[in-house]
Amino acid sequence: MKGLTLERIAQACGGTYIGRKEDLGREITMITTDSRKVEVGGLFAAIKGERVDGHDFIPAVLAQGALVALGEQDPSEWRRVGNYIRVPSTVEALGAIAECYLEQLQIPVVGITGSVGKTSTKEMIAAVLAQKYNVLKTDGNFNNALGLPLTIFRLREEHEIAVLEMGINHFGEMHALAKIAKPDVCVITNIGECHLEFLGDRDGVLRAKSEIFDFLRPDGCVILNGDDDKLAQISEVKGIRPVFFGLGGMNEAAEESMIVGTNEAAGYGIAGESKAANRNEIYADHIEKKGLDGIACRIHTRQGEFSAQIPIPGLHMVRNALAGTAVGLRFGLTLEQIRAGIESLQPLGGRFHIVRTEAYTIIDDCYNANPMSMKGSLAVLQDALGRKVAILGDMGELGPDEAQLHREVGEYAGELDIDLFLCVGELCRHMADGILEMAPGRQVCYFESMERFLGALPELIQGGDTILVKASHFMHFEKVVKSLEEK
Repeated sequence: MKGLTLERIAQACGGTYIGRKEDLGREITMITTDSRKVEVGGLFAAIKGERVDGHDFIPAVLAQGALVALGEQDPSEWRRVGNYIRVPSTVEALGAIAECYLEQLQIPVVGITGSVGKTSTKEMIAAVLAQKYNVLKTDGNFNNALGLPLTIFRLREEHEIAVLEMGINHFGEMHALAKIAKPDVCVITNIGECHLEFLGDRDGVLRAKSEIFDFLRPDGCVILNGDDDKLAQISEVKGIRPVFFGLGGMNEAAEESMIVGTNEAAGYGIAGESKAANRNEIYADHIEKKGLDGIACRIHTRQGEFSAQIPIPGLHMVRNALAGTAVGLRFGLTLEQIRAGIESLQPLGGRFHIVRTEAYTIIDDCYNANPMSMKGSLAVLQDALGRKVAILGDMGELGPDEAQLHREVGEYAGELDIDLFLCVGELCRHMADGILEMAPGRQVCYFESMERFLGALPELIQGGDTILVKASHFMHFEKVVKSLEEK
């Protein structure tokens, strides 16, 4: 790994090096927190988890050829086995090392955050940029204080752009992530009702997400969803005018974009309501739903327009394509390259991944959920053909209004053309109540526990059903998907 000698690593993270002086100038080959994946010449970072303490594996990995171990404990028993760097916090040390490594590579970084759609937007942007560049993107949910550094450590000199997803649920966390990534381009998908337990309300979510601007490069770019009422109010960030995308175009008044206020703490300008509307310079129209086969649209930019067939359904995917277009233009792609990237997108498991079995069509969207994403997935389900079934579970981290927010999702769902609702979990009782309040005759079944639900499931569904499976990650709804796949 370029420039990451043991001496440089110890300096970057403020650690104490204990080991062979002749090894200080050696570069490591890789970094991992998984003792099973350590390579000869690599660095093993010991993390103390709830069930397993990585420090217990240090003697073995050093004996197997790791160049150095990084950890928090007294190394008295390891000093004879190999090299060791002791730090107060392994996770914080990894962040400092990742920051150092990324600065040495000097490749552009696209940082992506938002309440909903971070991962699907990241996938879209990476698919677009891959038409011209060698791109490294965040894998899975490696988007937090530990996941972001581990993603950065996968970068090599052949990579030309890093597309990094950045997720948080507390104030200050995004500031720390932004310090590591120092993005050249900041993309925010939306400001929704998520993590309200810690962030209070949508204004709190906006403040927390906007910390991504704290380390934006001076010549950087800000790309925002102009259809989001909170984001649409941002007029400037450190003197940089944002690029807005959305389903509405730009009018003349919006182009003037006069700043009428500032949020000094957050570091961005605020536009008045009249200036915040209809100023999307990258927008879509002629939107045509293709059921579960995707969605088509016409995308307009200052450089021209083009039609695209997005292979994943949902109106949110149009906005993702617009974000991908904005980033693609920033990095010099042609409109044809951008179109090809949009149409090459592949779905991820757990995130609106459509699985077709002999018996059912399953929409596997069970990785996570909040009110905004739940409503979006339900809206797509109603476009499916045949009998439509929604299997819904609890949404987490919604704070003191969690019961009402579940009920509101239910009220929304009750107005949709969906045949059967199966609600699972303590909070989902409120969702079921909301459905029945809006549509008293609708088929709704409620289950307090997963065990009772799975036992009843075979009697509730029918061959040919299209089934949406969605809940927050802690509900472990992947068990539901597995059960359906095995039928």
